[in-house]
Amino acid sequence: MSAHSLSASASGRFLIGGDLPVHRLGYGTMRLVGDGAWGEPTDPAEAHRVLRRSVELGVNLIDTADAYGPEIAERLIAEALYPYPAGLVIATKGGITRQGPAKTEVVGRAGYLIQCVEMSLRRLKLDRIDLYQLHRIDPRTPLEESLGALRRMQEQGKIRHIGLSEVAPAEIEAARKIVNIVTIQNRYSLADRRHEETLAWCERQGIGFLPWYPIAAGKLLKPDNPSAQSLARFAARHSATAAQLSLAWLLQRSPVLLPIPGTSKVAHLEENITAAGLKLSAEEWAEIEEGAASEPRG
Repeated sequence: MSAHSLSASASGRFLIGGDLPVHRLGYGTMRLVGDGAWGEPTDPAEAHRVLRRSVELGVNLIDTADAYGPEIAERLIAEALYPYPAGLVIATKGGITRQGPAKTEVVGRAGYLIQCVEMSLRRLKLDRIDLYQLHRIDPRTPLEESLGALRRMQEQGKIRHIGLSEVAPAEIEAARKIVNIVTIQNRYSLADRRHEETLAWCERQGIGFLPWYPIAAGKLLKPDNPSAQSLARFAARHSATAAQLSLAWLLQRSPVLLPIPGTSKVAHLEENITAAGLKLSAEEWAEIEEGAASEPRG
């Protein structure tokens, strides 16, 4: 794909909840903030440039969470992009508290989640959040309480659609008895397919699946990794990188997959978006998958 035609639109389109059209290749904001999702970005100006460039490149699904920073990623989005362009979907999450770099605790109490929604609305300068995701199910709080709180916010017009994160089909089924669930966000990549059953369930239901760690946090890029060696061969053949092929694999793997790769650098963002236009044959994808399957799953 040439630089002038670089666009997330090449990834195809998906309707979240049946009424929110997005390009399937989105952008995730966790890497905009400090290490361990804690603290300010090392380069705030570049963080703003990444967000603006993502929209210029056709990204219209930006995924964030109040736990990124905490609060910092949402603030950066508003600083860089408000007033928002028409059609931009900002998905955020609540239900995880952060005590330091990579230190978290799940909280699903109704009062806390209602506060989470209200504060996200304020930071993002929105009247309604298009997609609000429960960041984790709190095992200490009844699901009816947690999702009942989000349902009330939905009834008040403050949330359009509701999603879940890190769940299995049985949990989704239980949740759907309380609210309509339109997306799932689980860890998933070529090197980590522990959630195949959940992906298959989402396909049957037409529910969007947002894979996080879509390049397995660099695992697929290490030279001593068998999958990386296979990817490197095909990448060279297609004048691409292993990271681009990893994202392209997700896009061809299932029509409900909505990858949200994150980065804090414009150059890396542009590299990721190029994956939207990569096309390999079914035989090539099968060989790449076979190489990845030869390893223990993450």
